[in-house]
Amino acid sequence: MNESLPRFVLHDHAAKHHHFDLRLERNGVLKSWAVPKGLPEVTGERRLAIAVEDHELSYITFEGVIPEGEYGAGTVSIADHGTYEPLAWGEDRIEVVFHGGRFTGRYVLVRFKKAGEKEWLVMKSKA
Repeated sequence: MNESLPRFVLHDHAAKHHHFDLRLERNGVLKSWAVPKGLPEVTGERRLAIAVEDHELSYITFEGVIPEGEYGAGTVSIADHGTYEPLAWGEDRIEVVFHGGRFTGRYVLVRFKKAGEKEWLVMKSKA
């Protein structure tokens, strides 16, 4: 793992509605998306990703139980982590190359404007 690259984590979040949380280190915070069905593993497959609030960097290693009654209550575990190369980072399109244990290669997040302000699509892209 190249320590000079920014980090990413994919949390498996067994909350009221099971989902995954994609978090990308950027400008001192973790830019975050809830991904209901997880990251796609097949090139061209698209998955919904909903932008959520930024998280502090300490969440990159968080695993544990968020207590009942608190926002996001449930069990959180790390599904994958590693570094990423940011190829493009714009308001409506983010392109990265993941260097994780499970997820590697080029991924693209594009704003899904027809669906709403916080909705994005995430897809695995060709190299």
